[in-house]
Amino acid sequence: MMTALFTVAVLHWMALVTPGPNVILITQLAASGHRSSALYAGVGISVVALTWALLTVLGVNALFAAHTCLRAAVQIAGGIYLCFFAFKLWGSGTTNGGKPRGYHSPQAAFRLGFITNITNPKTALFFGSVFVAALPPDASAHLLIAAITLVFINALVCHTLLALLFSQASIQAGYDRQRTKLNRLAAAIVGAYGVRRLFNTAFEGK
Repeated sequence: MMTALFTVAVLHWMALVTPGPNVILITQLAASGHRSSALYAGVGISVVALTWALLTVLGVNALFAAHTCLRAAVQIAGGIYLCFFAFKLWGSGTTNGGKPRGYHSPQAAFRLGFITNITNPKTALFFGSVFVAALPPDASAHLLIAAITLVFINALVCHTLLALLFSQASIQAGYDRQRTKLNRLAAAIVGAYGVRRLFNTAFEGK
């Protein structure tokens, strides 16, 4: 049991630290002076990790395989959302009412993290491959519950650490000096993810 969980943990951490929309969202919020928003967004992302892991155990991969149009719809929604998020991020360097544009309430930050992650069905496919590779075919209910719980804890710890690290005063000072350039760089990267997701969906299977 411990060997299987260790394998799940290692593979999941490798995926968590790979730069992507989730990491960019947390680091951008934290570095721009919104530590609490970054923390709440991290919770939203982690809840989705928990959700996808649970759905994987329940067979969502089989659902996506049987209904490719459903997977495509989710991917298209995710691509459009990432492009919209990139557009908003592009102009988030100026201030509005004493707060930097891009400020989020706890509820909005949680929702932002949740939507950023939930619109990526590849997350479910990742968990499917990890669980297949790491867990035995006859895994007990206790092992499955432990693996799902581990995924949630991993995601929560990782994104909390990112939020705390990038909200340090020295990092925020450097960010403030290059706020517009960094926001637009992040917007370009997120937008590229969104466009690539739409492109891959449009030409998938052709």
